Amino acid sequence: HSGVFRKELMMIRRDGTPFWARIKMRGLGSQHDTARMVCILEDITEERKASEALKAAKDQAEEATRAKSGFLANMSHEIRTPLNAIINIARIALNLDDTAAQKSYLEKIETASEHLLGIINDILDFSKIEAGKIDIENEPFNLEDVLAQVAGIINDKASAKGLELIFDIQSDVPRGLVGDGLRLEQILLNYGSNAVKFTEEGEICFSVKVLERTADSVKLGFAVRDTGIGLTEEQKDRIFE
Repeated sequence: HSGVFRKELMMIRRDGTPFWARIKMRGLGSQHDTARMVCILEDITEERKASEALKAAKDQAEEATRAKSGFLANMSHEIRTPLNAIINIARIALNLDDTAAQKSYLEKIETASEHLLGIINDILDFSKIEAGKIDIENEPFNLEDVLAQVAGIINDKASAKGLELIFDIQSDVPRGLVGDGLRLEQILLNYGSNAVKFTEEGEICFSVKVLERTADSVKLGFAVRDTGIGLTEEQKDRIFE
C-alpha cells in the first residue's frame, strides 16, 4: 500500500509519561515478501497545549459575549419599568390642577428617576462584571423605604388593573439593615412588575420573613406571590438568571 497514513494520538514514553504524537506512515511496497514502510513520529505535546489553550480562550470570549447580550437584554427590561412609570406619572401630573396631588406624583417621578439612574450606573459599570469585580454595596438602608419605592413605582399599574398590593412583613424582621438596598429594590421591582403584567385580577403580595438570625446578622427570605397565570417549569429554572 503506497498511501500515506496520518494520525494524532496519545502515546506513552518508556519512562511512563504520556505525550501527544503525530504519526505519518507511507508504504514502500513489498520486496522479497516483506512489507516496507517509512514512519515519522513527531512529538506535538506543546502544539496540542497551545491549541487547547486557544480553544479555551475562544470559548471564554464567546461565553463573555453571550453573558453581555443576556445582561443587556435583562437591563433593557429593568430600564423600561421605571421609565414607563416616569412617563405615565408625568402625563398625569401635567393634567392636574390639584397642587397636593401634583406634589405626590412628582415625588413618584423622583423615586422612579433615582431607581433608573441606579440601573444606568450598573450598565456603565458593566466592565466590572466582565472582569468579575462587581461589588455588592454594604451600606445602611431602611427596608420599609425600599418596599415603599417598589410600591410607588408599580402601584399605578396595579390600581389600573384593579389589583391589590399587599406587603406582609413579619414582626421580627428588622427594618434597619446593612447591605445593597438598590439591588434588593431592583429584584423586587422586577418580580413585582412581572406579577402585575401577568395578573388580571386578585392581588400581588410581597412577603418578608426571617430565615436565620445571629447576634450581628440576619438572613431574610423575600417572596412575591400573585394570582396570575403562574410560571412553567422551564421559566422557574431560569428565573434567577
